[in-house]
Amino acid sequence: MSGLYEYIKMAVQNIRANKGRSFLTMLGIIIGIASVIAIVSIGEGTKNQMNSEIDGIGGGQIYISISNDAMTEGEWITPDDVQEVRQLDAVEGISVSNSYDGETVTGKGTFTISLTGEGPDAKMVNNSEMKYGNYFGEQEIEEGKNVCVISDSDAKRLFGTDDVVGMSLDVTCYDSSKSFRIMGVTTQKENGTFVSYTYDGMPVTVNIPYSAMDDLVTGADEFYSITAQADKTLDSQMIADQIVHILEKRHQCAGEEYFQVQSFQDVMKSMNEMLGMVTAFISFVAGISLLVGGIGVMNIMLVSVTERTREIGIRKSLGAKTASIMMQFLAEAAILTVIGGLIGILLGILAAYGICTIMSSSMGMAITPGISPTVVMAATLFSCAVGVFFGIYPAKKAAKLSPIEALRRN
Repeated sequence: MSGLYEYIKMAVQNIRANKGRSFLTMLGIIIGIASVIAIVSIGEGTKNQMNSEIDGIGGGQIYISISNDAMTEGEWITPDDVQEVRQLDAVEGISVSNSYDGETVTGKGTFTISLTGEGPDAKMVNNSEMKYGNYFGEQEIEEGKNVCVISDSDAKRLFGTDDVVGMSLDVTCYDSSKSFRIMGVTTQKENGTFVSYTYDGMPVTVNIPYSAMDDLVTGADEFYSITAQADKTLDSQMIADQIVHILEKRHQCAGEEYFQVQSFQDVMKSMNEMLGMVTAFISFVAGISLLVGGIGVMNIMLVSVTERTREIGIRKSLGAKTASIMMQFLAEAAILTVIGGLIGILLGILAAYGICTIMSSSMGMAITPGISPTVVMAATLFSCAVGVFFGIYPAKKAAKLSPIEALRRN
């Protein structure tokens, strides 16, 4: 143990004696470690923020649609199917939606609309936030009331103001016309990056009870798809299987694959995998500087061996063993890379917080870097490994010098 302490002491003294050269030797290691930690931390923080926002918008949602074969056989999802699925304990609500093109005329002009018939759980599943009035519910669905809900941005386009609760909206769809009383106005939730945009030519969305579409469209009570809001704490795939089982049982079509499922967790998983691949690739590119830094360590250690040839000869002539000479130079290479690694870790963490702060202010979202202890530990161990690996050759070269030849050199 005392021998190892002496090796480390000698290595530190030599590093301090050549501060400028030692810093330049460590620079590649510092840049490589800092880049990898900063990139991984920023990527992890961005992924966590995206998951949080996406989960807040549609976490636990399961989308079920019918296949082309089901449409051919006329096996649509019915209101009775929806009521049956709603009985599942794990299902908090079901949204149905049928959309049709139409138009409406107001004092602001003629507008193309997307008329969407919805069910009683539309407010929950759509994650809507009310600005004025209320969303329609079960009573409006059962009575088929001619009411509607629009967004505040669409209300301003139609009427020049978003305080429009109680006003009427005349809708024409498939040569049939109907007047709907506006009972609620929704507003876009503050959810960071994921915002909605509108433009002048974009259709106005008008949400109405699906039962109120009977006079406008035939078959409005048959649905192509439904969206289930499931308990976020449970396995979405298990709940999706239960829903499909109920639908197949009611339609007596087990094994026909009439119903197709996609959960929000599947979307989040795909996004996370893509972001993870991008982060890994960029980290790999940044990690190349570690290799360059290791080569730099080797070059400087070779220079050090050349400069200290006479010192090595004196030590060997006084009885120093080959192993002790090798350990001395290995210790120096390892200390250089460890110090560079520690500086790189500190700079990487500071850079991650700084860049995330800039991103948060510019994008309007709170991104906190995901500092992973595993990544930090891996970076530390890797920097040590780089020092040892690239220090082996110079150390061996120094250890194999003949004392007589070494003493002859100036």
